[in-house]
Amino acid sequence: MAAPIDPEWIARDLGVLVVPQDMADDVSGMLLRRDGERVIGVNRSHPSVRRRFTIAHELGHLRMHRGRPLILDTDTRINYRNTVSSMATDREEIEANRFASALLAPEAMVREAVWSMRFRNVQELVKGLSREFKMSEVAMNYRLMNLGIISGPGH
Repeated sequence: MAAPIDPEWIARDLGVLVVPQDMADDVSGMLLRRDGERVIGVNRSHPSVRRRFTIAHELGHLRMHRGRPLILDTDTRINYRNTVSSMATDREEIEANRFASALLAPEAMVREAVWSMRFRNVQELVKGLSREFKMSEVAMNYRLMNLGIISGPGH
């Protein structure tokens, strides 16, 4: 396996339908589970790196969480990825963000890339890895901090 990881391919392989949709700007995506069907809706207007992270994030919910009930006419469970979840204050959102980061940038691949890259400073490292793994610089920064490769803001 090589970078970048394709979360949409993983979703399809798991039988999850990924549907780009028009959504409010503050909503990145959603996970719908009903009657054995699983659908990830992703905001089509967001940049590709954000759509990739959103799909991976929703796969994290699918793998780790039963889903939050939403009162509808049917027995449907739904998870939304929005500005609250991207700030990661809720335990399930933090877990889904960590899952997404690990899925898109597996530790062994990141460490190998770090050792093989030439960089003058942390910002250059983050930019280079962001391009290689097709993640936002913010997401890659957090991934590197979580792996203990960099120390945090200000480095």
